[in-house]
Amino acid sequence: MKKILITGANSFVGTSIERWLMRDPNNYKVDTVDTMNGVWKQADFSKYDAVFHVAGIAHVDPKPEMAPLYYKVNRDLTIEIAKHAKECGVKQFVFMSSRIVYHASKSLKGDVTKRDTKPNPNDFYGDSKLQAENGLNELACDTFKVANLRPCMIYGPNSKGNFLRLGWLATKTPIFPAWHNKRSMLFIDNLAEFVKQVIDRELGGTFYPQNAELADTVEIVRYFAKKYNHKIWISRLFNPFVWLGSFFLPQLPKMFASSYYEPEMSKYDFDYQIVSFEESLKGLEISDANKRMK
Repeated sequence: MKKILITGANSFVGTSIERWLMRDPNNYKVDTVDTMNGVWKQADFSKYDAVFHVAGIAHVDPKPEMAPLYYKVNRDLTIEIAKHAKECGVKQFVFMSSRIVYHASKSLKGDVTKRDTKPNPNDFYGDSKLQAENGLNELACDTFKVANLRPCMIYGPNSKGNFLRLGWLATKTPIFPAWHNKRSMLFIDNLAEFVKQVIDRELGGTFYPQNAELADTVEIVRYFAKKYNHKIWISRLFNPFVWLGSFFLPQLPKMFASSYYEPEMSKYDFDYQIVSFEESLKGLEISDANKRMK
């Protein structure tokens, strides 16, 4: 039986992974602990085989004055917990990093991440994650495997973030630009299976999980508009407004720029892409609450 401690209570990813693993209670025992106010120090790490660290401050267009807090939580706390885990005899530390360690798209030029692409974060969220990775790698050894996961946009039922906000927009706007793109995305069940495989195999290294298929913002909008019987006019006639607006509205590059991993980077000798992109959309419900999700 694998005994796993999830550090970071009540997060979307953490609770989803716990639920996924506990479908097989004979082979997995999963506990969670909060990382606020040092509560995690009260947990007995010595009885766990692996720690899955999901605690951190999310990327929500932070203000510059928040930089010290990002480094304190995303970097310093991560390394402190990992050191404690290693001292207690934990064999594996799985860290939820982010694709943002390469950089955040700030123009319509977009980006394609390849195996030889070097991390080059252009905001302190990405930099705090990268520095955490570097600190963890210094702790890695034969008896303490470190797995740094760099997932792309994660989505699923009741997830926060831009994916379901885009779905909400698709049910409201009467028009939408036909600005096609390619985007790496990761359905929560695919991530959960990936984490399960990494823990089962006691893997270390840097990983790039994503769905088997690349997504297209236009087709996502088209899907949700059709699902909710909303009439929408999607046309290239509106594309010049995307190009012009991208110089003034940072939300537009985030929505329309191509941004993806080369698919070959995300293939491993185990199957984790168990839900197709099309199937993943069927379980998502859109409500007005999604407008406020960040």
